Amino acid sequence: MVAAVKEHGKALRDLEKSLPLQLLKAREAAMLRFRPMLRQHGLTEQQWRVIRVLAACPNIDASGLAARSVLLAPSLTRILQHLQAQRLLKRKVDAKDQRRAVFELSARGTALFDTVAPDSEQVYGAIAQAFGADRLQTLYDLLAEFSDSLDQSSPRS
Repeated sequence: MVAAVKEHGKALRDLEKSLPLQLLKAREAAMLRFRPMLRQHGLTEQQWRVIRVLAACPNIDASGLAARSVLLAPSLTRILQHLQAQRLLKRKVDAKDQRRAVFELSARGTALFDTVAPDSEQVYGAIAQAFGADRLQTLYDLLAEFSDSLDQSSPRS
């Protein structure tokens, strides 16, 4: 049982057992490793997420890109405009549905991905060394299982 504490007269689980706070804390610990490397390449973490998704999923539409890169539509729109201005991606009309736009990396975007990817993998290597490769794989598995189980069981608002 989780120890309850009184905050403003109400029983609440201990702060260290706050799932959202612990997930954010873990995310921040990981991103502290990635941000300096991304800054060296002139990228924000959100821009890199979009580039990574485009490298893995060419010809993806905006809603799919938003979902896979875990970005809200307004943020994604700004990022896409920036990446397009930098000539890192191409926007095309979907051949199957003329009303739908799809995105892919340009040659310049692919070259940037190819430059950043090895540096990103070095950061992953350092994280695996610090935390343990087996434990990191277990964490990936648990997080995927956690997300899947909550996605399947939660009511949509």
